[in-house]
Amino acid sequence: MDVTASMYAAQAIHGIAFGMVLFLIAAGLNVIFGMMGILNLAHGAFFMLAAYFCYSVVAVTGSFWAALLIAPVLTALVGVIVERFFIRKVQIMGAMGELILTLGIAMLILGGVKFFWGTENLPISVPPILEGMVHIGALDYPIYRIFMIALALVVLAVMTLLLYKTRLGKIVRAAVSDREMVNALGINVPLVFMFVFGIGVWMAGIGGVVIAPILTVFPGLADQVGMYAFIVVVTGGLGSLKGAFIVSIIFGLLSSFGIQFFSQLAPVLIVGFMAFVLAIKPHGLFGVKE
Repeated sequence: MDVTASMYAAQAIHGIAFGMVLFLIAAGLNVIFGMMGILNLAHGAFFMLAAYFCYSVVAVTGSFWAALLIAPVLTALVGVIVERFFIRKVQIMGAMGELILTLGIAMLILGGVKFFWGTENLPISVPPILEGMVHIGALDYPIYRIFMIALALVVLAVMTLLLYKTRLGKIVRAAVSDREMVNALGINVPLVFMFVFGIGVWMAGIGGVVIAPILTVFPGLADQVGMYAFIVVVTGGLGSLKGAFIVSIIFGLLSSFGIQFFSQLAPVLIVGFMAFVLAIKPHGLFGVKE
């Protein structure tokens, strides 16, 4: 493999790795926004909060693996509390109430992390077992980024099985289609939706932990990645994990090669792709008309 081919291959893998992290965040948002209809503008803030939890767990335990297990769960618990005691109360106000509340929650989380952790960048080291490079033909590539790709694929498989191959998944999809009917069958629909919200935030939490050693932890993390997640959900189609996965990969590649060749226009490529897709399919690539 010559130098140019190696460069292109490295950029492609880098784009896929970024796309996988983007998928973790977008898939969680898709579960919440696409299946529950909640306009969760705090999703990026939950992603950022998980990165800060990761930093604290690593500082206490010295283990990135402990942080990978604990930080997303802590973030999901915060999400469950938010859904139970705040979002559920404003749902009678419709989308506008959810929009204002979740925006307020995002600002509250941002203020909280600045108060407890400060505003400085907080570095997290890659675990020793994932340091170094892996040899792919003539290409040397960081092992950690390969790990990011593998972890996202595992989460995709687990979520697909959970939502489409289990009784719980059937209940969730039925509740989305006809909430009153499912409730009449004796199923606690609010409890199911609280669980779904927690799962969505948990997925964002995994993304926050995984990206922390790459970008470091800082208050602007939510803005840097959160908006891309919303664009992925809209472009891929609400409620479609397949759409979120494919569009995340496309966005990751556009970002990687865009930065390589058109550094100032990389964000424009992503927005341009979204506009092109929505002009042809207003409900997204894999969205369905309600």
